[in-house]
Amino acid sequence: MCSAKGCRADAVWVLAWNNPKLHTPDRRKTWLACEEHREHLSSFLGVRDFLKEVVTLTEWESRADTP
Repeated sequence: MCSAKGCRADAVWVLAWNNPKLHTPDRRKTWLACEEHREHLSSFLGVRDFLKEVVTLTEWESRADTP
């Protein structure tokens, strides 16, 4: 489900981010986004220099399946 406030749409995108003041460089937190909110959430994280990567949910899940 999309991480945007009040949104109940299915997630399509994974926004991987980290706050360098709180997390080690290799740590990745994630927000999920629908098509409608991907750009807004990406901009929010990008302005703060937190955004590290945006990939499809399918790609993110396939990475998790790889040892």
